[in-house]
Amino acid sequence: MDLNLRHAVIANVTGNTQEELEHTIVDAIQSGEEKMLPGLGVLFEVIWQNASESDKNEMLETLEQGLKPKQ
Repeated sequence: MDLNLRHAVIANVTGNTQEELEHTIVDAIQSGEEKMLPGLGVLFEVIWQNASESDKNEMLETLEQGLKPKQ
């Protein structure tokens, strides 16, 4: 991923409230646009880098459950 994109995404959301961040995430997901995926990836990177080991394990469990084939 281009570092300029990473810095641009971070600059665009730095200082946002939780409500604003939630709106950004929900809007990106609901739009379904492929161009939003890198931005969500940058946000996930920030979450991961600032998460405790316990939080990381919980995220991995959630991902694993969410990616299981539907019966």
